Amino acid sequence: MNQHQLIAKATVNNIEPIPEGVFVAVCYSVVDIGTQYSETFDKSTHKVVLSWETPEHRIEVERDGKKLNVPRVISRRYTVSLGDKAILRRDLESWRGRGFTAEELEGFDLKKLLGAACQLQVIHTRKDSKVYANVGTIMALPKGVTAPELESEPIFFTLAGLAEPKLPAALPEWIQELIRQSREWEKLTLAAKNATAMNQGSKETNEPEPASVVGATDDVLYE
Repeated sequence: MNQHQLIAKATVNNIEPIPEGVFVAVCYSVVDIGTQYSETFDKSTHKVVLSWETPEHRIEVERDGKKLNVPRVISRRYTVSLGDKAILRRDLESWRGRGFTAEELEGFDLKKLLGAACQLQVIHTRKDSKVYANVGTIMALPKGVTAPELESEPIFFTLAGLAEPKLPAALPEWIQELIRQSREWEKLTLAAKNATAMNQGSKETNEPEPASVVGATDDVLYE
């Protein structure tokens, strides 16, 4: 190959999407990705990503030098709202098999979803000749079906009260990137930079003047 060439190639993804159908799943991750801007709707809304294990579908991965057989994972992004038309409310009520009470509508802790099992309808969509697996309907487990145990370490993350712009290493990179695009992360990063600048300025102001030393010479490079 000519060393002065710059060759671009198509990236081939050999991992097939989770098949279409209805499968038992367990919620293992609830991640607050902050306020996200949508060009489609020209507005910003608070979003959360829910992720489920699908024990029926497995994949081989390598972690810390060990090969593991783990469940495939599927995720869906939601606006954090339990309003009448909110998709999150629709899916949670279908998942629970009942509507929310007036008290629950005043504030429902999404952390309660961790470890909860359900049935997921997986549907395929095509975009740019690629096939993607997406969460369709979420339903309660049928009576008599045993809920599987969660295999992965559960992940819960919220930007609320975060003291510094630091993300858990366990978060997938694509979710970390979404968080970095949020309005909250931008403010957090700016606050951290301002605090660092103030600390440096305070340190420089409070540093005593160096004592003069007889016979000392400045470290200067003479031509």
